[in-house]
Amino acid sequence: MKKIVLGVSGSIAAYKAAVLTRLLVKEGAEVRVLMTPAATAFIAPLTLATLSKHAVLTEVSTEAGWNNHVELGLWADAYVIAPATANTLAKLANGLCDNILTAVYLSARCPVFVAPAMDVDMWHHPATRANVERLRTYGVHIIPVEHGELASGLVGEGRMAEPESIVHYLRAFSEPTTQALHGKKALVTAGPTHEALDPVRFIGNYSTGKMGIAVAEALARRGADVTLVLGPTHVRPTHPAVRVVSVVSAQEMYEACAARFPQSDIAVLAAAVADYRPEAPATAKIKKQDGPMNLPLVETVDIAAQLGRQKRSNQLLVGFALETDNEEANARKKLEKKNFDFIVLNSLRDEGAGFGGDTNRIAILRRDGTRTAFDLKPKTAVGEDIAQEIVRWVNPDNG
Repeated sequence: MKKIVLGVSGSIAAYKAAVLTRLLVKEGAEVRVLMTPAATAFIAPLTLATLSKHAVLTEVSTEAGWNNHVELGLWADAYVIAPATANTLAKLANGLCDNILTAVYLSARCPVFVAPAMDVDMWHHPATRANVERLRTYGVHIIPVEHGELASGLVGEGRMAEPESIVHYLRAFSEPTTQALHGKKALVTAGPTHEALDPVRFIGNYSTGKMGIAVAEALARRGADVTLVLGPTHVRPTHPAVRVVSVVSAQEMYEACAARFPQSDIAVLAAAVADYRPEAPATAKIKKQDGPMNLPLVETVDIAAQLGRQKRSNQLLVGFALETDNEEANARKKLEKKNFDFIVLNSLRDEGAGFGGDTNRIAILRRDGTRTAFDLKPKTAVGEDIAQEIVRWVNPDNG
């Protein structure tokens, strides 16, 4: 992507647009910046003009004449809106056109990427969720928000992705990939499972599915026919070639995998599957009573073990291990027990790794005892690393 239009809307995160502009220019891109009038209250247009080496447009028309938004929409290889406020997301989702940023959006023929930025309750509001999902149906690429401290002082989701993460995201999307996995069928699991206690409660975990989705999309970019078995999460893949099968419980995930694994060349089990479920889920809401409550639990089906026993010599089976202590020893034990070909280890002891966030730090452990460790990076980039390892196994000549 050599020609990028960067749209900046009115958020405190607008200051990050300066770093993003600089990074894009360093990547060799020609950057044209657009700003909403509200954005100019957070960062001066002169700053972005200096960094991009082009005049910044803030209005569709000025006394000097008309700023041709149609021409900009045709010129760009990519349109990146960062930050994208709740107000801007609503306008984009509903086709409202009252500023230069939205006018170019409606004229753009290139891929569009938005990096939302807002407070946690605004991000989780049903109206915002609906607008985001509508934009996904339009083919807009939603760059995941990050979890952390917000301008309000609250902590939660809603932070705009860091400029480095946005550049990694764009690079992963735009870099040419070989069709090394063309003709291969890949099965990927992602997200949590929810095991019902009663009609309103469940046992679950904090997984969002971001890591598994990143792997699924990286495999699709390499030509694989990808089916993603996805647990209950609001995160969805944006790659049009990823086929999604939605499930809730461990049993549902197992049944979906068991039906597809025999036809698969590659299976990547990235889901955080519950190990236990209530022995007898209540059919009515459990009422609070005095004293402790005993909750008998039984093991859920071990999806990895079941598939590992069925695995043929021409199938590749990849597992994940999220550990908190004795990380490598526990991961290697799981590698052997579940008959994985290699396992992806990450530790909750590593800052920036694990559930919920947009970054991860992994090590790949192989059956021959070798190990490759990677630096902390966005999960989209981690997905690329895992996909390249898969290519080396499936098609060594293209690895």
